[in-house]
Amino acid sequence: MFESLLIDEQHRVLEALHQLEETRRKILYVITEDGRLVGTLTDGDVRRWILGGGKLDGVVGAVCNRCPYSVEAGYRLDDLKRVMTERKITSVPVLDDAGRVVDVLFGDGLVEVGSDSRQEALLGMPVVVMAGGKGTRLAPFTSVLPKPLIPIGDKTAIEVIIESFAACGVDDFYLSVNYKSKLIQAYFEELAPSYRLHYVHEDKPLGTGGGLRTLAGRLEGDLIVTNCDVIIKADYHDLVDHHVRENNDITMVVSLRHYDIPYGICDIVDNGQLCAMREKPQYHFLVNTGLYVLKSSVLEMIPEDQFYHLTELIDDVKRHGGRVGVYPISDKAWLDTGEWQQYCDTMAQLRS
Repeated sequence: MFESLLIDEQHRVLEALHQLEETRRKILYVITEDGRLVGTLTDGDVRRWILGGGKLDGVVGAVCNRCPYSVEAGYRLDDLKRVMTERKITSVPVLDDAGRVVDVLFGDGLVEVGSDSRQEALLGMPVVVMAGGKGTRLAPFTSVLPKPLIPIGDKTAIEVIIESFAACGVDDFYLSVNYKSKLIQAYFEELAPSYRLHYVHEDKPLGTGGGLRTLAGRLEGDLIVTNCDVIIKADYHDLVDHHVRENNDITMVVSLRHYDIPYGICDIVDNGQLCAMREKPQYHFLVNTGLYVLKSSVLEMIPEDQFYHLTELIDDVKRHGGRVGVYPISDKAWLDTGEWQQYCDTMAQLRS
């Protein structure tokens, strides 16, 4: 029913973001209290709002596109098809004489809207998966299996990650391996995937960034780097477009995290006197997910044969005047399997 695509203009941005995840249509129609159309809202609108300094507790009416395309009852089907095809619109609201939304028309079965050219194009860049860690937080699983091979449904974690990129046309994958690396190689030899795998062997643990140094000079253009315990449900084409458009040296994918403190928070001064109290405060954070887009040139800044994290590379790039940007995604678009509770939460979400 189209009602699931409607949201009141006074609702909060965080509520809208969750509703966008639930609808799977990737668009909401913003309405007044009496149902009149105000505008449209997509995850791209929310992302631009956040990058511009907007808050998650801001109202939807301040974020939405206020010039949406709509039709009134009695519309001509041929005209509608033409406009939807030309503008590549996948859904259109139908309004009554008072401007209230009474229906939403979808391109599915109505018109050949055409696929997104970005999705048709291959994501022509390599992906590096950091798969060398011991995964001690997942013991005793990882006392037997390397972390990349823990099961996610009927596949391994690293398969799920790789296949999400392979679906976008990525064909070159580099696995940075150390702990139980022979098991990882044996698994993929048996699997015999259609994509190409290259192994970057670390003779000793080099952190989340140290192993990348061996790729300096071997890769050109941009590359994607991901941890082996994060599953990101994002539009990778849009992520790369954002990285290129902003001319970033590094783009970090960050997840929106919302925390409710169910208690009153007390602020005190040195003598133990209460100076302020905040009842059940709410906090919003942008959290590093462990997925990055990098210009290959920054790999030259990584020291050779040293333990070095990607966060240190970010600091070094910024110190040398480089550009480091972020690409926000919703909390539901980030599935983390790095700890037991996170792993169980991820499995529950995938089953739901």
